[in-house]
Amino acid sequence: MKFIYTGIRVRDLERSIKFYTKTMGMRIIRRGKMHAGGVFVQLKNEDSEQELELNYYPPGKKYCEDYVEGSELDHLAFWCNDVRASYRKILRGGATSAIEPWDESGYTLAFVRDPDGVWIELMGKKTQSKKRLLLDASSR
Repeated sequence: MKFIYTGIRVRDLERSIKFYTKTMGMRIIRRGKMHAGGVFVQLKNEDSEQELELNYYPPGKKYCEDYVEGSELDHLAFWCNDVRASYRKILRGGATSAIEPWDESGYTLAFVRDPDGVWIELMGKKTQSKKRLLLDASSR
């Protein structure tokens, strides 16, 4: 068995496409319509084998149901070269903060929520801030 994608339900397909392509740097690899009337868009990031499938079920279609913000999914994880910079960029792109960046066991982590409330984990190797690097260099 091989994990191939994570599917999430979205309320506004175009808003979600814009968020994941413009803010998260993903690209659309496939679009389609489901037999029951839904629409899907699959996205991928160049540096990862993981795929994300956005699923939209219009009102009145078979699988349409009341949306419960973020309850069907725990979180999506994205590796970042600079978690703090990515966190700021993603907030400017329409996400909301869930947990501000923190350092743990050599890594920096943070959580944001996408426009539909889905939790996104940002993780990367712990990096020293420019301010800290300057302080270290001046003490030599």
